[in-house]
Amino acid sequence: MKLIGMLDSPYVRRVAISAKRLGIALEHESVSVFRHFEQFRQINPVVKAPTLVLDDGEVLMDSTLIIDYLEALAAPGRSLMPAGIKQRAHSLRLTGLALAACEKSVQLYYERNLRPADIQYQPWVERVEGQLAAAYVALERELDKQPLNTDGSIDQAGITLAVAWSFTRLVVPDQVAADQFPRIAAFTAYAEGLEAFVSTPID
Repeated sequence: MKLIGMLDSPYVRRVAISAKRLGIALEHESVSVFRHFEQFRQINPVVKAPTLVLDDGEVLMDSTLIIDYLEALAAPGRSLMPAGIKQRAHSLRLTGLALAACEKSVQLYYERNLRPADIQYQPWVERVEGQLAAAYVALERELDKQPLNTDGSIDQAGITLAVAWSFTRLVVPDQVAADQFPRIAAFTAYAEGLEAFVSTPID
């Protein structure tokens, strides 16, 4: 199977790290939706990263859906999601908040770097900035109530949270500071030291 997309995308990186933690080998092709648009379109006409090309040629997209497929392929007991319903709900909440932070970081990055300054709409920017801050405030509170494990393991919530924080710090660092969100920053430092993260660096 081939994973298509750049690792500076939090969604591509999330899939790549999840696959490693699930023990599933993926061939990674660094194809940019911007610089290699035509090449990407030949693989997936929708030009959406990440794209997963299965061995039979079937094409999947969307990080959450791809990870769901990888979970189905994984050996018993290797799931990145808790089995218990209460813990699963908690993990899904953290994952949802982290994905919201990714989305708002992407929106801010695109607004600042792709839209000409004279047509940027400040009320929209302020709204997105507020949503980004709200996602991280909620994540910080969740970690205060129930910290994630730092015993060498990591689940899907932890992967997504750490990938999101690293991405936000890369593309819109002015929006977040480690001293504002010390629990998120500390957990991300732990996660980025794990082999699956070290071997999957942001491009």
